Amino acid sequence: MNSRIVWLLGAGLLCMAGAVSAVEVQELPGANLHPIKLVRPRVAPLSAMAQLGRQIFYDASLSSSGALSCASCHSPDHAYGPPNDGPVMLGGPSVSRPGARSVPSLTYLERQPNFSIGPDKGDDDNVIDLAQMAALGQQTARARKAAGSAASAANIVPQGGLFWDGRADTLQEQAIFPLLDPNEMDGGSVDVVADKLRHAPYAQRFAELFGGGVFDNRRLLVAEAMFAVARYQVEEPSFHPYTSKYDYWLEGKARLSESELHGLQVFNDPDKANCGGCHPAAPTRDGLPPLFTDHQYEALGAPRNVALAGNRDPGYFDLGACGPQRTDIAEQTQYCGMFQTPTLRNTATRRAFFHNGAFSSLQQVLDFYNFRDTNPEKVYPRAADGTVRKYDDLPATYHANVDVIDPPFDRHPGDTPAMTAQDEADIIAFLQTLTDGYQPER
Repeated sequence: MNSRIVWLLGAGLLCMAGAVSAVEVQELPGANLHPIKLVRPRVAPLSAMAQLGRQIFYDASLSSSGALSCASCHSPDHAYGPPNDGPVMLGGPSVSRPGARSVPSLTYLERQPNFSIGPDKGDDDNVIDLAQMAALGQQTARARKAAGSAASAANIVPQGGLFWDGRADTLQEQAIFPLLDPNEMDGGSVDVVADKLRHAPYAQRFAELFGGGVFDNRRLLVAEAMFAVARYQVEEPSFHPYTSKYDYWLEGKARLSESELHGLQVFNDPDKANCGGCHPAAPTRDGLPPLFTDHQYEALGAPRNVALAGNRDPGYFDLGACGPQRTDIAEQTQYCGMFQTPTLRNTATRRAFFHNGAFSSLQQVLDFYNFRDTNPEKVYPRAADGTVRKYDDLPATYHANVDVIDPPFDRHPGDTPAMTAQDEADIIAFLQTLTDGYQPER
């Protein structure tokens, strides 16, 4: 019996029972047959602290150019991601210095765990430091990550933190990095930023919230300012709206097209795209919407982006968890080349993918996953002798860190790619349902 007949029969029967609307939602093609109620963050007026944070977030005077604020690179009109089409943003005193990495989105960080290595210890009081856990990881076989499986939870790899390398644990800590980075807002120093805050139009709010003594301690003043920015990010609903078509589909308030449904199926197929292995699409057991990231780190071997200024030096390599921006676990070389798995929410609004912005479209990203191992010549450049320079953005000594276990990366040259062209197109259609701002059906 096809779905249309089922719908007609169901509608006819329940018409008589006066419950047509419920049947229409459940039986129309593309509807979620098992809708749930998602638990979204509580919406409330911004606190005084968050209101101050909002002013700081949009204050371009804190940059050396006077032209860049937090919102310049984390645009609210672009899901708090970059507004441009390039691989990185420009900054510095004349807004001409390229950044080192593509700009991550600031959305959906309210549930971000702190940086750690290995499984979440929860309330376990037996504290093991990063070095000890990393040493344990060297002796432990890595579990295969498959969509719908919890096996990957046992992997002793880095997870959590903020930035591509997790070097900040809190939004307060994160906010200071771009403010002082000479290639970004280029604020100079804590002292320079503090002086600007003391003379900002909103300076009086500091005195009202923290007392007049806050101006006597420049380091404290800047720390409180960054705390206010963090409160703004936590309290402002647009940083975590959960208003995508997929969210409403989970709740039975939207229907996915045939292409979107097939894309979701391939996305979660552990033998095809297997995207769900690292980007879980299921809500949590207590109804929290999926974040589409497991927060773990992976070395995927993205091709080198020759457009980045740092890559003009053939001896320069961005090793992610091993540096150069993060330095505390550089000796744990099994993590060199690993970067944190980003959320896929609003990914269709981006034009720079992976840490180095090597790809500018979702089609290129899907091709990378599909052909990296079966047809690497489609992904990587060739050397002068004609050989394909696979993993060309990672020193050869770290090539063993690259994931060749999890599908679709478990294939070999000459194998059939995991996805057809239609599969890729349908996955992209599904990813577009993760963009916020969808208007649910009535």
